[in-house]
Amino acid sequence: MDERSRRLRDARLEAGHDTAAAAAEAHGWNRNTYASNENGNAPFSYRKAKAYAAAFRVRPEWLYDASGPMRSAAIGGMVRIIGKVGANPEGLVLFATGQEGFDLTPIPPGGTESAVALQVAGHSMRGVADDGALIYFEDQKTSPSPDMLGHVVVVETDTDEVLVKRLLRGSEPGRFDLESIAGPTRHDARLRWAAHITAIIPPFQARRIIVSGG
Repeated sequence: MDERSRRLRDARLEAGHDTAAAAAEAHGWNRNTYASNENGNAPFSYRKAKAYAAAFRVRPEWLYDASGPMRSAAIGGMVRIIGKVGANPEGLVLFATGQEGFDLTPIPPGGTESAVALQVAGHSMRGVADDGALIYFEDQKTSPSPDMLGHVVVVETDTDEVLVKRLLRGSEPGRFDLESIAGPTRHDARLRWAAHITAIIPPFQARRIIVSGG
């Protein structure tokens, strides 16, 4: 049994299914396929990991490659505000470090427990999100997909920067242009992941729903 399969077994047990067969029956999966995935005889894809993670209420990134915590940051219907964005024309996300707690905000309509939020600081994102607004995205770090092209998304570059940018096709496969809301376009960037923005809450409403994490 490899480590991925071991995590699948652990997730299944913590979800209350005593056997692989019981889990397969409960969720309508083929018993032989699921058993082979769990015992390591048949490696499973990230797409399959997402289905298993949703059923067992764990994060697919953790299940597939041990990335991040086993479960999401959601706490009682609330998710974390993990950083600030827009304080400069680069649209750089500034993550909070060394703090005892994160501010929290409700899961947005249509969002999941994998959601996280960014808070806009300053006016460099005017026209998309004003100072104090909340930007939500699903914390599922997957490769850029064609349906993201032309849209403002959250990305991480291969130089460890997390940015909010409009995603455009680069000059060659695997490269992307990142258009700033204010400021110059960055050309031919390599990205580790990209995520759709799922909701933007205006500043007035954001002030009413944020819960201080101390």
